[in-house]
Amino acid sequence: MAFDRFGNEHAPGFAYARGGLLPDTASDLEKLKTAWAHVRKRHQASGLDDLHLMGGLERGFHIDPEDLEILEDELAPALYHDELVQLGLEHLGGNAEAHDVMLLNRQTAALLVAADVMIDEGDTVIGVSPRYSHPCVHRAVAHARGRLVDTTGVEEFRAALEQESNVSTVFLTRLSVSYEILSEQDLQEIVRLSKAAGARIIVDDAGGARVGPAVFGQSKPIALGVDVAATGLDKYGTVGPRLGLLCGTKEVVGKIRARAFEMGIEARPFLMPAVVQSLRQYRPERVRELVASTKTVAEVLQQRLGPERLFETPVTVQFRAEDILEIAMERAGIADPPILPYEATAGFAMLLLRDHGILTVHFAALPPGTSALMLKFIPPETLARFGGAERLAEAIDGSLSQLAETLKSPEGLKALLFASQPAPSS
Repeated sequence: MAFDRFGNEHAPGFAYARGGLLPDTASDLEKLKTAWAHVRKRHQASGLDDLHLMGGLERGFHIDPEDLEILEDELAPALYHDELVQLGLEHLGGNAEAHDVMLLNRQTAALLVAADVMIDEGDTVIGVSPRYSHPCVHRAVAHARGRLVDTTGVEEFRAALEQESNVSTVFLTRLSVSYEILSEQDLQEIVRLSKAAGARIIVDDAGGARVGPAVFGQSKPIALGVDVAATGLDKYGTVGPRLGLLCGTKEVVGKIRARAFEMGIEARPFLMPAVVQSLRQYRPERVRELVASTKTVAEVLQQRLGPERLFETPVTVQFRAEDILEIAMERAGIADPPILPYEATAGFAMLLLRDHGILTVHFAALPPGTSALMLKFIPPETLARFGGAERLAEAIDGSLSQLAETLKSPEGLKALLFASQPAPSS
């Protein structure tokens, strides 16, 4: 069992406690309706200029005008499949002789079906990452009826590999939910140990497929010598759509493709032109630009709030949920926590949206893989349109004070998150 700083036990499969107000994914989705209402209000009043995407995710749909006529499930793949495979292999480090590529409905779907094909009932699966595996890894292994042993870092992984029997598969995450990253040396050692144990390797490289090579000079995932790797196309240099791009050995990808079509989680083929456009425009320099912009924000926030209130990784600045709650309690003059840290993050995120038009990743990934409020891969043009790093820091500081005011009322957070809706029952 794991607990947060306030003594709350983490929910099963999560690295944070859920609480009574937001007990499950259904409540997260209900909360999203309130967020949409704020987006609509701002859009009606001022258009898109008053909405600022600062979650690091780009989930648009970009195509050339001449491609509009071929947005059809039979025509688009006939015209774009070959280029998609070529670009996908290049993006993930595969080669045409040994590997193949396919699109899935989401990164989560890619991992789900890969696990379904590669893991047998009763298999032991070891997860390894810099901090902890994403909840979607836990769900994928559970769906395949395997048993996940999650580990942090190469030494803990090595110990688990020696201790566990019947290890068929390793789930490797180079860039964890916390945005800490494994070194190239550790990646190579994990792959070596896995192969020596006869285990196949699935890489959850949602954002790491670009951040690792572009920012840290690391290998592309398939070039590490793994069986399957998948990345999301909605983050860090790619511009959508929100699909999963999977690459692996031809035999395994063939099985994954068949299973995905049987389960209905393959990507709609008419989306291929947008994927090709996204991969064509990708450049590693853009990833570095996004990191530099985020670091500018981090420096200003440190000056305003103090470094002890922030958690930084090489590519992000974060407010951990426990810190958000502590700040709000201090400003409200409250000694005993009236809510859980995850609920404090939800309120903080809603205030940033309601009062400043800032959309954070808290509303994009449901359920969130972390309870932290993250600022990451902020486009410099978005930051400039908002008014710069100083104005963003001012908005963040003000929203923390507003959260403190919310805590003074027993029903304050409920009203904030669910507006006029009744809170979902637990």
